[in-house]
Amino acid sequence: MLDRFSATAWTSTPFRLAALSIAAFLLTAAGIVGFLFWQTNTVLTEQVLSSLKAEVAELRRIEAGGGVAAVADLIKLRSRPEGPGIYFIADQRGTKLAGNLNRLPPELDVTSSGGVFHYEPATGVPGAKRLAVAIPVRMALGTQLIVGRDIEEQRSYANRMRNVFLLGFGLLSLAGLAGGLGAGRLLLNRVEAINAASRSIMAGDLTRRIPLEGSGDELDGLATNLNAMLDRIEQLMNGLREVSDNIAHDLKTPLNRLRNRAEAALRDPRGTNAHREGLERTIEEADELIKTFNALLLIARLEAGVLDENTETFELGRHVRDVADFYEPVAEEQGLMLDVLAAEGPSIVANRHLVGQAVANLIDNAIKYGVRGQPQGDPSAAAETDKSIRVSVTAQKDTVEIAVADRGPGISEKDRERALKRFVRLEASRTQPGTGLGLSLIAAVARLHGGTVRLEDNAPGLRAVLVLPLRRPAG
Repeated sequence: MLDRFSATAWTSTPFRLAALSIAAFLLTAAGIVGFLFWQTNTVLTEQVLSSLKAEVAELRRIEAGGGVAAVADLIKLRSRPEGPGIYFIADQRGTKLAGNLNRLPPELDVTSSGGVFHYEPATGVPGAKRLAVAIPVRMALGTQLIVGRDIEEQRSYANRMRNVFLLGFGLLSLAGLAGGLGAGRLLLNRVEAINAASRSIMAGDLTRRIPLEGSGDELDGLATNLNAMLDRIEQLMNGLREVSDNIAHDLKTPLNRLRNRAEAALRDPRGTNAHREGLERTIEEADELIKTFNALLLIARLEAGVLDENTETFELGRHVRDVADFYEPVAEEQGLMLDVLAAEGPSIVANRHLVGQAVANLIDNAIKYGVRGQPQGDPSAAAETDKSIRVSVTAQKDTVEIAVADRGPGISEKDRERALKRFVRLEASRTQPGTGLGLSLIAAVARLHGGTVRLEDNAPGLRAVLVLPLRRPAG
């Protein structure tokens, strides 16, 4: 398991990104520390050289006043075995006159401007070498003078700084590598959970969902969106299965009836008149089937968003009144009246034809089921329900509601969500005319425009509310 993870981690994008980030950080840190180290060494060197130059200038002034002997006497006083100052003065034959160096360092030449050299201190471990920096000076009568400073402590400090830097660099590298592996493992675990859920879903388990960590990070946001998409896919698949079952029930029966009527017309002994009647009834049945298929095609196009671009700005209240006026004679024939409460406006950006068709379906359903809810044998009750269908348009802050209320049998609360699906007919016998596509078409129009459909109790009856945004939703 660990080997498999390690092999995956080394090739994973999160680990590579973490490694690149750590490498860039370490290189930047190395550059900064190296610059600081070099700058510190430069400052220390300049301070030592400035001190030596000042001391050389002082010795030259002493030489000018008291000669080489005065300089030698001063060097004798300053030449301490344990001190940081390093001196050596010799005559023109190379004989030492004073100083705490045993001989002239071979690394220095009186013609040079100075430099570093190694020397053995008068005290301490024999053979031990220390580092110093000095300036050679040529004085009168060929006298040679070396003025220097012991910089062994500075070198030790620099070495310690280098070791600390290398140790810190190594620790940072290890910590970065461990952090990259840890971050990669966490991310790979999340990705593997998504892959596992995807494999289960592809295997047929549409109920599987991607687990959430609850951190609210980008992966949780991605998982939430994917789960919402899977919910929608599951709904569509369940709807497809339900549609298939309902098509087998709702379309097979009319087709069998169509065939039986045609066959009965052919066998009818009345001849031409019987054939004509059979053909007319066959055409009527075929028209109903065509309406069903057209409704199915329109719902499919709406759910695919094909008609999303065909929008315009229009006054919804006037449009609803025009649709209601068209259905008013139909309602009067059924002993009902339409009460339309729709003032001028509001203006809405939508597909005029689809909104009109949705409103028409709402009114048609209200008329169809409102008739069934009419009381029988009670004239006073009948009078109360003469104007039983109310159509209203109400503008809210960002939405508008189109409500159609009837006094029919209504829909129980447990069946309201199911009633919005295709081919769902709450009447078990299915003896009444209809395809079960009216409310599903209204729901599809609402989804296309970013709206919703609510089915409420009208006490008694049903109040269907189509909610649409006043402005077209983005995207």
